[in-house]
Amino acid sequence: MALAGSGRQAQTFRPTVLMAMTTMIFSQCRLSLLSLCLLGCLTEAHAADVMIIWPAGWEVESVPTAADTSSQPSVQVRQRAVKNDQSGNPLMVMELTQTRLTPGHEVNVQGVLLEMRKAVQVNFARSGFQSVCTHVKSGQLSQVPALETTCTVTQNGVHVLTQTLVAAADKQKAWSLSYAGSAQGYAANKEEALSIRESLRLDEEP
Repeated sequence: MALAGSGRQAQTFRPTVLMAMTTMIFSQCRLSLLSLCLLGCLTEAHAADVMIIWPAGWEVESVPTAADTSSQPSVQVRQRAVKNDQSGNPLMVMELTQTRLTPGHEVNVQGVLLEMRKAVQVNFARSGFQSVCTHVKSGQLSQVPALETTCTVTQNGVHVLTQTLVAAADKQKAWSLSYAGSAQGYAANKEEALSIRESLRLDEEP
């Protein structure tokens, strides 16, 4: 971790940062799905038609999806993996969520991303962190136009975490992507995360 001060300070920050890295992924995913539900009804989930080929060194985690209900959107695909250091501490967490839209409904992608960013900042603030996020900018998620923002998270002036949020949608599906890591872990693995992101083929059937 890129933490200022002694090893003792790093040890003090580590449990808090690791907890935040886990918590923020779940918060972001729930919020993005809620936003999509409010902005356009979703159809029932079908077989996954987006896959991430994780490079060596990434530990794929099982991500169960909630049962379908009339008031909650169905998650078609959720994939998450963690890259750990040699001691087993997570350097980066990456998660992709895909949902299938009801025909005729359009998603306000900027609105979804802003809600995702707001939820992340509120959750960090409640845990005693401060966060500053970049302005929303255009990007790509595979071949789909996307919007994204990156948040820098600090505690007592020390940079402890960096997180990027991405939202995208076409006429059939919507996606949210999050990748986050400790300050040092994010910097060291950013290019690999971008490579994974660019390798997505969101329109391909299995």
